[in-house]
Amino acid sequence: MSLEARNITVRLGRRAVLSNIAFSAQARALTAIVGPNGSGKTTLLRALVGEIPATGSVRLNGEEVADAKPWALAARRGVLPQAASLAFPFSVIEVITMGLEAGRHAARRTLPQQALQQVGLSGYEDRFYQELSGGEQQRVQLARVLCQVWEPMLDGAPSWLFLDEPVASLDIGHQLGIMRIAADYAARGGGVVAVMHDLNLTAMFADAVCLLKDGAVQAQGKPQEVLTNGILTRAYDCPLRVNAAPPSDIPFLLPQAAGRI
Repeated sequence: MSLEARNITVRLGRRAVLSNIAFSAQARALTAIVGPNGSGKTTLLRALVGEIPATGSVRLNGEEVADAKPWALAARRGVLPQAASLAFPFSVIEVITMGLEAGRHAARRTLPQQALQQVGLSGYEDRFYQELSGGEQQRVQLARVLCQVWEPMLDGAPSWLFLDEPVASLDIGHQLGIMRIAADYAARGGGVVAVMHDLNLTAMFADAVCLLKDGAVQAQGKPQEVLTNGILTRAYDCPLRVNAAPPSDIPFLLPQAAGRI
């Protein structure tokens, strides 16, 4: 089972934000979408999940996303946006229960607590969402999404996580924790598609990488095939070298050793 997108084009007025994108992701893998600012990463993710109008075809587990009922999509894929604002003072447990009710596990009333524990927020059930830090809110939203598609495999088919910059507002320890959750979800049979900015975390955790620039795919493949000197230099318009240490007087932090501990 897989995600297959063909000829995806998204327009804003006369301007094509995405142009004839071909994209694929496999279950049991974490696929990262990377690229410079404004390259179309979030737009592609939103097109893949059917949130914005797009031409072309997106098939999830063999079914056309455009033809699927909303409840059917909600049962198979959870979407974590970059940010989510709430107009009313919901408690943390109320926010997470929204995901529980949207998925196929509404009868499992202990899942919100399990999800909170997984994202490191046990005991936050009665806190008001608006009183949390940005990083804590992001982890609450991830717990909500996890409750929606708790089982990576269901009825013989994979469930999917679509994550838009899931670690953007987190410290390094929580970044590693969230990426481990995503990698574990894929290892247990699910599919994960994540928009990423941090190329080191991408190299550490991604099984496949899609690099965008100016609304077009520049390279797709394994991290070792995409994250190269030439490809990254052209994509980011600045000289980049892979596996090269900076001058010795500049602190240089390599978190790779902690990645899969």
